[in-house]
Amino acid sequence: MATQRMGFIGLGMMGMPMALSAARAGIEVVAHDAVPGRAAEFAALAGESHSDVAASAAELGAACTVVVLMLPTSAHVAEVTHDLAAAMAPGGLIIDMGSSIPGETRTLATRLAPHTTLIDAPVSGSVVKAKSGTLSIMVGGNDAAFAQAEPYLKTMGTTLVRTGETGSAHAMKALNNFVYAAGLLAVSEALRIGARQGLDLSILADVMNASSGRNIATETKVKQAILPGTYDGGFQLGLMAKDIETAGAMADESNYPAEALTLCRRLWREAVAARGPRADNTEIHRFLPE
Repeated sequence: MATQRMGFIGLGMMGMPMALSAARAGIEVVAHDAVPGRAAEFAALAGESHSDVAASAAELGAACTVVVLMLPTSAHVAEVTHDLAAAMAPGGLIIDMGSSIPGETRTLATRLAPHTTLIDAPVSGSVVKAKSGTLSIMVGGNDAAFAQAEPYLKTMGTTLVRTGETGSAHAMKALNNFVYAAGLLAVSEALRIGARQGLDLSILADVMNASSGRNIATETKVKQAILPGTYDGGFQLGLMAKDIETAGAMADESNYPAEALTLCRRLWREAVAARGPRADNTEIHRFLPE
């Protein structure tokens, strides 16, 4: 992998450790971020032999045939891709690893083809897994695009799940995150009820983790972020709400009356209004009445 180069745009909470994982695996990573100084910070952490900095998306696109995007929304992806794809040589590959809207992903992929291929490869896992390169990655795209992307994706994740055509991975990621959010909400309410009952909440967490109530929220959020009051699970409340809204839009499009999803949409909207979009997703517990 030492001779391979990858562009990376979006060095946020998840993007920075993902790009560093690729650099540690021997990829030369050319980085760009809209926040001044962030790409330079990445280069300092990655080392000169495994990194470079691009002043713009166009400059990065001219230097790379494979580019990863780790951006907050479909709107950001569309904006960056406009200049990026125009600068890339024919046959280039853009990998959207954020949580974009499936329909917009499909539309953008159609618009870029055949000059440039766009696939979706959203991730599941915490910042800790991003740092260790052990994320789970869902991949939507054809066989040729997957074969081109696979060596790069394997530097950031240990589990690659092919989901179908481009756009399918973003759809499955949204539904996955709805299920996670529903579990986090249920856990948070259980903790509030347990507190009113005078229960030992640490033992309650142990009971859930040893029983049928176990889920990723009970395992990785309760004792780590909620009970200590640090609320630092590593994923923003606003981004969680965005993923739930995407799942809700899919339900609306399918004409499916998803009542649990409707409840999650309402509560996360209210939580974002109360706590702010940059609050951690575990603050859904702090938002709920004591």
